[in-house]
Amino acid sequence: MNGASREALAAARERLDALMDNTSVDAAKLAGELAAVTALLDREVSLRRVLTDPSQPAEAKAELAGRLLGGQVGGETADLVSGMVRSRWSQSRDLVDALEELASTADLTAAQQAGALDDVEDELFRFGRIVTSNADLRSALTNRAATTAAKGELLSSLLGGKANAVTERLVARLVTKPRGRSLEAGLDSLSKLAAERRDRMVAVVTSAVPLTDVQKQRLGAALAKVYGRQMHLNLDVDPTVLGGISVRVGDEVIDGTIAQRLDEASRRLAG
Repeated sequence: MNGASREALAAARERLDALMDNTSVDAAKLAGELAAVTALLDREVSLRRVLTDPSQPAEAKAELAGRLLGGQVGGETADLVSGMVRSRWSQSRDLVDALEELASTADLTAAQQAGALDDVEDELFRFGRIVTSNADLRSALTNRAATTAAKGELLSSLLGGKANAVTERLVARLVTKPRGRSLEAGLDSLSKLAAERRDRMVAVVTSAVPLTDVQKQRLGAALAKVYGRQMHLNLDVDPTVLGGISVRVGDEVIDGTIAQRLDEASRRLAG
C-alpha cells in the first residue's frame, strides 16, 4: 500500500489495538466477523468501489456500511468497518487487504491473550516447511479446481486436534480464500504479523543439527542487538548445510554455513 491507503491502514490498526485493550471484547469473534466482511467485499466488487469512492461523503459511506452490517456482526466490528470506510483509500482493493490483516491480527491477539502466541508462530512456520517440502500436498491445497470443502477436510486431517485453534483458522482462511497470493507468501505474512504482536522480528535459522537452548538464547540476543528489536527464531534443520548456520531476516541473509563457504571456494577456483 502507499499514500492514502497506508495512512488509512495505520489508523485502522490503532483502532483495533484500542479494541483489543478492552478485555470485554472477544478477539476471536471479532476476527471471524472481520474475515466475513473481507470475504463479502472481496466478492462484491461494486459495493467495495462504492465504499471507497473518494467522491462520496465519508459519513454517507459509513452509514451505508452500518446499514449493511447492522444485525449481521457485532457493534465493535460494525464501528471498526465504518471507521475504515470513512478513510481515503488509494485503491478499493486496499480496503479488503486491510480488513484481512485486521482479521488475522485479531486472531493472533486471541492467541496472545491465551498465552499461546509462541505456539501459533511455531505452528505456522512448521506448516510452511511441510508444504514447501511436499509438492503433492501443496498442489492439493492450492488446486483451484478443488472445492472449499475438500480443502477444509484435508486441513482438518493435517491440523485438527494437533494445532492451536487460531493456527487452524488462519491457515484455513489462507487456503480457502487465497485472494491471488501464493500459499508461501500468505504464511510468511502471517508469521510477520505474529511477530509484530510483540514488536519482534522473525529470523529463519537453518542449521545442520538442532541448536541447543543456550545457542538459541545467544543467537537471539546477538540478533536483537544487531537489529534493535526482539527476535523470534524460526528454526529449521537441513543436513545439506553441513555445518554452521544460515540466518534470514526479511530479505537479508547471513550465511555462515560450510556449504556456502565451499560454494564460494569453488567459484573462486573456477574463476
